[in-house]
Amino acid sequence: MRRVVITGAGTVNALAQDVAGTYAAFAEGRCGIAELDLRDKDRLSIQIGGQVKHWDAEARFSRQQLTLYDRFTQFTLVAAAQAVAQAGLVFDGDLADDSGVVLGTAAGGVTTWDESYRAVYAEDKNRVHPFVVPKLMNSAAASHVAMRFGLRGASFSVSTACASSNHAMGLAFQAIRGGGASVMLTGGSESMLCFGGIKAWEGLRVMSQTACRPFSANRSGMVQGEGAAVFVFEDYDHARARGAEILAEVAGFAMTSDASDIVMPSQEGAARTIRLALRDARVAAEAVGYINAHGTGTAANDKTECAAIAQVFGAAADAVMVSSTKSMHGHLIGGTGAVELLACLMALQQGVIAPTIGYEAADPECALDVVPNVARQAKVDVVMSNAFAFGGLNAVLVLRKVS
Repeated sequence: MRRVVITGAGTVNALAQDVAGTYAAFAEGRCGIAELDLRDKDRLSIQIGGQVKHWDAEARFSRQQLTLYDRFTQFTLVAAAQAVAQAGLVFDGDLADDSGVVLGTAAGGVTTWDESYRAVYAEDKNRVHPFVVPKLMNSAAASHVAMRFGLRGASFSVSTACASSNHAMGLAFQAIRGGGASVMLTGGSESMLCFGGIKAWEGLRVMSQTACRPFSANRSGMVQGEGAAVFVFEDYDHARARGAEILAEVAGFAMTSDASDIVMPSQEGAARTIRLALRDARVAAEAVGYINAHGTGTAANDKTECAAIAQVFGAAADAVMVSSTKSMHGHLIGGTGAVELLACLMALQQGVIAPTIGYEAADPECALDVVPNVARQAKVDVVMSNAFAFGGLNAVLVLRKVS
């Protein structure tokens, strides 16, 4: 089987609109969650989110393009351009045929849905724009990325709620490892911070009105974010042959289903996925230095995930660093695993472990080293990224340094 490496990364999120800025925010423990700026906010009980501020779509895209690009697609295209530029790839000839796109999103063009419903129901308009359907479809971002770079291999989107990005990246990894592609652009995006998107989430009563405090005893729920992260996954031999800088190796991946409950997490399901990912990567639990946790800040998720880690790692659980960067950028739903993978890359490349900010009080049910509030310098060679979604859909990635 082929080895798979990462040669490019790009992002737009509430912390920064590039990777360097995001790394700096992680290292500083800076919070990107703030008061929301959106229409009809006064009708919402949730007033905060990890919103991408100062986003000038008109400066980045033409008027014609914006008739086709929902906000989640805009974020994706910018992140993808950054990743491809870093990788130094030009997709032509055989490489174009041997390269594709797989992206994760839970809801696709929610902003377009929201604007269209408002026009029809609130403003009594009888028509919407002819391109509403291609603008809002979940696969829009993947299609536009493929068209932007001329990628003629397999290109599609994955929608598995909050695990969408990890599933997408795992499938990209498997495609290259199995010989189905040489290069894949992969990651995920989401933009649900509009009136309808937040109002829907309010109904679940899992949102915090104050802050995202994963693992803290006084945590009060999740906080939504928005944005995208895209990576260039590449066959190791192909990358070495062209002299590319290798950021990390994707060592293993696993995905499972709890098959038990539509919203409640399962300790056994999470533990089984972690165990299978380690087995796929052929590394022992003791080798893992850092875990970017799903860590949503809800009572049920955090204690269940901590219990699953303790179950798999045993005595080694006390030595592994675990943090949730959702405390800084919010929960990007289908795009969250992609932005969180940046914290894994930073740990491997720079030896900086992103903290769990907002941590105020120890919870005996989350008795792990959660890197509270302040980033940490540490040498790690193997890292893990967890994603555990509604519906019991689990996806875990393992990355390591390339020796």
